Amino acid sequence: MKSTRIAALLRQALIEDGTMAQSLYEYELEEHIDYWYEGLKADRDEYVFAVTENSGHVAMVLILADKTVLVNEAARAKLSEFWESNYTINMKRLIPLIAEDLADDTIFVNGVRTIDPKPPKRTRRNDSKPPKRIWGKAKS
Repeated sequence: MKSTRIAALLRQALIEDGTMAQSLYEYELEEHIDYWYEGLKADRDEYVFAVTENSGHVAMVLILADKTVLVNEAARAKLSEFWESNYTINMKRLIPLIAEDLADDTIFVNGVRTIDPKPPKRTRRNDSKPPKRIWGKAKS
């Protein structure tokens, strides 16, 4: 199937809350859970998710660091919870990449590690007083 057709199916399933196929999860994703979990631990990711498509059906799995496995709609809901307001933006960016992998008969798998959204505050070199400013005179 072409990646444009796959991308349309992914948009429907992942962004527009379309249905996903439990039987496809069982057929293509379930057997890889332990392997992906080992990768999650080795890479020190917080969670990993995988997406597949076959014959117009989409399936998804989300594996958490504590080895909780969420499938299809539950996986989508939890990922949306993790990404909050960025879920739709992230999916719009990822769907073309997912579609390319799936068009090449490769299951899309992505490990995620989050970072603190706020950078640490800068501190002064000497906490007791601000740095000295030296002003020079211009030569005439």
